[in-house]
Amino acid sequence: MKFVLELDMTSAAFKENPVAELGRVLRYWGGNIGHYEMAPGSGEVIYDSNYHEVGKWSITS
Repeated sequence: MKFVLELDMTSAAFKENPVAELGRVLRYWGGNIGHYEMAPGSGEVIYDSNYHEVGKWSITS
């Protein structure tokens, strides 16, 4: 299995402070991962702090 995380860091939230925004995304989704089955096909859309879609994570085989 693979854990795949893809983010588009061109949103306004990332432009203001890319280090802080990336840290927030990783903390939020890292803390939330326990609510998902760790199996191929699991995944979710990722939003920045302005609630704009900026990427996704997924579990693949």
